[in-house]
Formats: sequence, C-alpha cells, structure tokens
Amino acid sequence: MNWMTSVSTPSVSLSRHLRIPITATHAAAANGAMPDPHPSLRVTGGARDLFLQAFKTLHRPYNPFPLIGWNRHMETIFASFFRSVPQVRLRRECLRTKDGGSVALDWVAGDHQRLPSDSPLLILLPGLTGGSQDSYVRHMLLKAQNEGWRVVVFNSRGCGNSPVTTPQFYSASFLGDMYEVVDHVGSRYPEANLYAVGWSLGANILVRYMGQESHTCPLSGAVSLCNPFNLVVADENFHKGFNNVYDKALAKSLREIFKRHALLFEDMGGEFNIPLAANAKSVREFDEGLTRVSFGFKSVDDYYSNSSSSDSIKHICRPLLCIQAENDPIAPSWGIPHEDIEENSNCMLIVTPRGGHLGWVAGPDAPLGSSWTDRVVMDFLQYLETGASRTAPSSSSPNALEHTKGLYHIDV
Repeated sequence: MNWMTSVSTPSVSLSRHLRIPITATHAAAANGAMPDPHPSLRVTGGARDLFLQAFKTLHRPYNPFPLIGWNRHMETIFASFFRSVPQVRLRRECLRTKDGGSVALDWVAGDHQRLPSDSPLLILLPGLTGGSQDSYVRHMLLKAQNEGWRVVVFNSRGCGNSPVTTPQFYSASFLGDMYEVVDHVGSRYPEANLYAVGWSLGANILVRYMGQESHTCPLSGAVSLCNPFNLVVADENFHKGFNNVYDKALAKSLREIFKRHALLFEDMGGEFNIPLAANAKSVREFDEGLTRVSFGFKSVDDYYSNSSSSDSIKHICRPLLCIQAENDPIAPSWGIPHEDIEENSNCMLIVTPRGGHLGWVAGPDAPLGSSWTDRVVMDFLQYLETGASRTAPSSSSPNALEHTKGLYHIDV
C-alpha cells in the first residue's frame, strides 16, 4: 500500500523491534491528557497530536534570556563564544570507510562497561566544521548520558580533529559515511535502539539519510535542529547584511581544515580549483573550488539544489522532531518545508519565536548552561524509547494498545 495513503488503522513500527497496530481512538485518548503548547510556540506537523504527550514543558511560554535572547545575532554569537563547555572524558574510535576515508567516533569513556548492552544509543551529528568539542554537542551529550543513554559523536572527515586520509571531505550531499556509521554502531550494540540528533548541516545530512532510507531506516527516531533545509535559500540569505560575518567565519574554519591536509590535494586537475578553496573568503567559494567538484556537481547551485533536505521530508517513515528558530540568521524560517511536514504523519515541527542559530539561550539553564532545546529533545527521545523498549503484547489482545506508551513510526 502506498505510504501516503490515508487509512483508518495505521500501524506503529518499532524499527529494530516489533510492529503493533494503533487505532485512531487510542491515539486520541492518549493525546487528551496533555495541555496545548503555549501560544509563543508554533507547533505543527502530521504527528503533532500524536507526539504532544511526550513533552513536559511546551505548555510554558518561551522566554528568551533578557538582552542576549532579544537579538538573533547577539544570541548566536553569545552561545558560540560564551556558553559553558562541560568536561566529559571521551574515547575516540577512528572508523575507516570503504573508500579509504576516515571519521572519528567519540564515545563517553567508560560507558561500554557501565551501561547495559541494550541501553538506547544516540548518535550526535554536529554542524558544519563542528565536532565533539562544541558546547552545544557537549551539553546534549551530558543530558542524554545522565538519563542512561549511550552517546557517540560522529565527527565528519576533518572535523573535531578527525583524520583525513583521502582527498575528499564531507558535504551536504554525501551520505556514505552516515550509512557506515549507523551500520557500525548498530552492529556493535545490536540489542539497542538507535536514535540520532543533528544540528545545522548535520541535521540536513540526517534528514536526507532518513528520507533515502525511508521504510528501511534503522533509526527508531531522530531530531533535527537549526536545519537549513533549502540550501539555495540559505545560501542567498548568507550574503545579506550581518550574515556575511558568519559566512566569513565558516569559510575560515573550512580553510583551516583544508590547510591541515593540503598535501592530499596536490596535483589535482580537472575542474578542481585548489587555490580558490585554500583562500576561500566564503563558503560558496570553498564549495566552488572543491566540494561541488568532489561530489560530481556541475555548479555550486546544482550542488545546493540537489543536497537540500527539504525534498526528503515526504519520504521519512520514522519519528522526526524538527526544531527551528523563527529568527535564525543561517537557517532562515522561510526555507522550512511546512507543507510536507504537515502532511507527513511521522513528523512534528516546533518553531520558537527566538533562538538565533544554535542559540536558544532560554530556560532554567540560561545563559551559560544547556540550550532550551535539550530538555525538549530528551522528552521526545525518552518518550519513543519508553515504548520501543517494551515487550509488546499480541496485537490480537483487546488490551494490547493500553500497554504500549509510545508512538514510533506510523506506516500507513
């Protein structure tokens, strides 16, 4: 049956586990207990009514921290430079990919001995040039670890001081490393449910992966934060006003990663423009000189157009929570695929009135602690895991649904 067809009795897929039918009556009854989200939050999506029961704080107003949270640029810069960076002991695993490349997986040291083998496993995908050293990654890692989750940070090629062993970095279009990482961590902990959280470009890669895997996606759920979604729109917005500051900063980070591994790119001919990449003043210049050629695109615009995760939403068949800030200067709100999210019964979207990019300086831990989103993300993931880890009764039992708390994937 076509997955977009509307039927009266959808089923819930537990991804690596069991399948249970769920009726509209049961879903409505379960949802009735939770208050509506506060008007300061815009909460939509095909799975809105099903997933609302997961959240403990959405009924409260979104209150940005005074002064810092009132300006999108101030909030973005403050979170990047002044948010605390929790100290966490990490153990690095370098994974060699099939094409000879390498990525670095950073696990919390000692968790392989402390945690049961079936503890839920969370993969974290940082943003462009980001890694396990970033404050937003560390806070999310610590929040999940404190709740008994096994966490691993996926540092892409060259990021987080991960090694580069071939003349190829990563990109918004390339999903090969994501496939290998998910397969690797899943095979290491076959009894665990797999989840993922991605920020910015990491969120774009995560959503594209989920859309491409669709019905066969091994993840039990995921969260996308600050996703640019439409890279053409994001690129156009990048060159306006103060946003040029972010463009230059990211270009500088890309240049630094490139220069550490420049010898790998010597004598590369064809359409490669190595001097342009090595001296790029913008992300677009770097992508023109290196990225789009590495991954076979005719132009930068062709690369951006064909690497946008906005086109993947309609194909997603696992629970996906998207959180965006209305005033995000890097992932503009007008690039959000509202219609596709609304029509997909596996997706939910929360748009906060403020937050900047990777900011969300609000909530009880503001201004120096974890972002407002961390608690929301864990509420969602815990809700999914609570049901996914249960042993489901026979679906023929009239009380089967009463024993199943979570809704994981509506496969209709």
